[in-house]
Amino acid sequence: MADIQKMIEEVKGMTVLELNELVKALEEEFGVSAAAPVAVAAAPVAAADAPAAEEKTEFKVSIKEIGDKKIDVIKAVREFTSLGLGEAKALVEAKGVIKESATKEEADKIIARFKEVGCTVVAE
Repeated sequence: MADIQKMIEEVKGMTVLELNELVKALEEEFGVSAAAPVAVAAAPVAAADAPAAEEKTEFKVSIKEIGDKKIDVIKAVREFTSLGLGEAKALVEAKGVIKESATKEEADKIIARFKEVGCTVVAE
């Protein structure tokens, strides 16, 4: 460890020209390059210039598959809408839209509730 510390002290005392010669000699001796690859440095800049993908804030939640418990699905539709029994039944049979502009939290809540009754819904 003492030898490494000694070398660091020697490097600290070198001039810029001496350091440049040292780097060239090390590159020749070990067949490496001290230059940073340009493509690596440019990649983060290109990514920073690209527009960030906006996270979706509104979702349209609709029925994909009704499942075996149609009556439970109709009841669940009525929980999330102001539809009457006949309208809710028609919506379920048509595999319609449960909610047009649901937030992420609302959409997740609706999906979870319909999953409980064996119905598949999608949020787009």
